[in-house]
Amino acid sequence: MTINYQYKNIQSPTKITLTDEQSAGHADHWRILTDDMSHDVPEWLQKMIEVAAMPKGLNNNVSAKDSCLLLSEDQPCHINQVLAMKDGKPECFINAYPCVDSPYGLNCKIERVIANDNSHDAVLRLRTADGSIIYAFDQLYTTNRHLYQRDTSYYVNFSAWAHEIKLSEQNEVIMVEDQESIRYHRAFNDIVAANDGKIPDDLQEQISEWKPETKEQMAPVEINLGHMCAYLFGDTLGQEDEAWCQGQVLGKQETVFNGKSVILFDVVTLREQDADPFVVRIGALNTAETNSIKVHDYVQANVWLQAAIYKENQSNATQQSKAS
Repeated sequence: MTINYQYKNIQSPTKITLTDEQSAGHADHWRILTDDMSHDVPEWLQKMIEVAAMPKGLNNNVSAKDSCLLLSEDQPCHINQVLAMKDGKPECFINAYPCVDSPYGLNCKIERVIANDNSHDAVLRLRTADGSIIYAFDQLYTTNRHLYQRDTSYYVNFSAWAHEIKLSEQNEVIMVEDQESIRYHRAFNDIVAANDGKIPDDLQEQISEWKPETKEQMAPVEINLGHMCAYLFGDTLGQEDEAWCQGQVLGKQETVFNGKSVILFDVVTLREQDADPFVVRIGALNTAETNSIKVHDYVQANVWLQAAIYKENQSNATQQSKAS
């Protein structure tokens, strides 16, 4: 399958259009980064203009002659700014929002676009190859809005800003006493351990044949809910990108956003058998609480989930489409 990035003959994903009244705006997102929006945000927007670049998204032919222009920065944490254009020159400000870059992503199809075309805000409903549903704010909607195709697999990079991130509750424990569930759990662990941590092709057959050797193997199983990976999207139309997640920290590094120290956490929020893990790079202000979080810790967070779709990252998605 060849991805066609031309404007004509495109079968676009389903689109739901929001009014300005239905759109939440970005005030709460700026508050993640500053307590003085009226002073800091205008200063940051003016400062970024001096070093701004035009992100290409899915289109290599980015032009300042378009009716709207998206400006960005080449920084791990940065601002995207949308300007209205007239005769090749900026006419007025439309929108701006803070972004986090991420190297992590999944192959997804765009099922739905929930957009406000006045502000160029859009939330994508994405379906992964294993059927999981993810909602994320589209960082590059201004650039990509005419190019998305229905039933096309895209490689989508996922990132987020954390409204709150903290260690998960370690005392949330449940006891599994169902005998068949216990047998499945013990069999799965024994079989994977016997295969050096790898899942064999005939896993289900081996589980069916597995029999306990001791009474202890059929004892109730204690499950710590604080060590689970989970993702729940928002339930308000147009705000499904406001999500709750829990997962394990795989990486941690520091960066700077307009003079503010930011920690980037790489968190796996979905980790299912036979599916690619859902890893999100989450940005959070560097505080005593966030800095105390370590690699391998389990955390839970309220996040603003973001997506970015670049043409240069589409080789994996294209290859998967050809193979399917």
